[in-house]
Amino acid sequence: MNEKKRVVHLTTVHHPHDPRIYHKECKSLKKAGFDVYLIAKETEAGVDKESGIKHIPIKDYTSRWERMTKGAWTLYKQAKKLDADVYHFHDPELLPVAWLLKNNRNHVIYDIHEDYITSMLQKEYLPKPVRKFAAKIYKKMEQFFTKKMELILAEKYYKDIYPDGDCVLNYPMVNTAFLKHQREGEAEDKLIYTGNVTDVRGAYLHAKLPLIDEKITMNYIGKCSIEFAEEIYRIAKDQANRIYITGVNQYIPKEKIEQAYLNHNWLAGVAIFPETEHYMKKELTKFFEYMNAGIPIICSNFPVWKNFIDTYQCGITVDPHNEQEIKDALEYLRNHPDEAKQMGENGKKAVQEQLNWGKEEEKLINIYQHLLHK
Repeated sequence: MNEKKRVVHLTTVHHPHDPRIYHKECKSLKKAGFDVYLIAKETEAGVDKESGIKHIPIKDYTSRWERMTKGAWTLYKQAKKLDADVYHFHDPELLPVAWLLKNNRNHVIYDIHEDYITSMLQKEYLPKPVRKFAAKIYKKMEQFFTKKMELILAEKYYKDIYPDGDCVLNYPMVNTAFLKHQREGEAEDKLIYTGNVTDVRGAYLHAKLPLIDEKITMNYIGKCSIEFAEEIYRIAKDQANRIYITGVNQYIPKEKIEQAYLNHNWLAGVAIFPETEHYMKKELTKFFEYMNAGIPIICSNFPVWKNFIDTYQCGITVDPHNEQEIKDALEYLRNHPDEAKQMGENGKKAVQEQLNWGKEEEKLINIYQHLLHK
């Protein structure tokens, strides 16, 4: 590019150090020669100044309503002042803001991280008619606001919902520390789960693992509310002393999660989720992270997940409600260390050669360059 084009990433929901937004997209765009700003909630750590990405902090509201009103309005005013060539936003609640920012001189990109419509339909705390009505209204609203926007999709199956969107998948960056790290000898009787700790992400099923296998410890590393942590300990009953949660009421940065992968010779990375329409169709980001670190996976046997695990030979799938199957999978990895090590190596190789951010980074830069040369 002859002149630096200004790019502004916008979020009121995600942490300023969000792996996809900051570590992947913002840093890749900065490296490609763009002038990159990030408007995101304030944090004590701030954003790494050496990256050259300019972080404009906005107040972090604990109330969702305040965040969607006061927070969104503050973000809009800051973004408007920057007069960017490209606005790239990451939260559905910012659809009206992004619509206001769009003009004939710029481009607006909606980065779709989740299948929000399906997510609304499975909120069981709401009556079914309310869920259906909310999903229908959201779909109409999304169609209206995004008419003149570009869509970027973080997951393959979103293409079924948004056929005009471009996939920039949330694959991991190849970590050089993982390249050097070799899984030697028998694994420890430790299981790891990384990411936000919620019921639809298997938190309650994972809490039962120390009851299923009397040898293992279950380690959660990710943001978890204090109320949720207490429920996890309650489910584990007299084995609660073999549950460890890092991230109670706090965000765990990417660097700390990556270090956790290296701290132990983990028996497996787990993703034993209950059946939900959204997750059954989705290739989890944590799959790629476990594979990147050379850790075998134990996950639910949903058809999409089973096909993925079978393709890359990187783990074992189980019926999430069959305790004997889960126990057998744990025993297999424990009693077959060579096979377990090979699963880890298979996963690591797949990430190094195919499933990595380097390939997706090229797609992202090409999308930007195409837009700016229109």
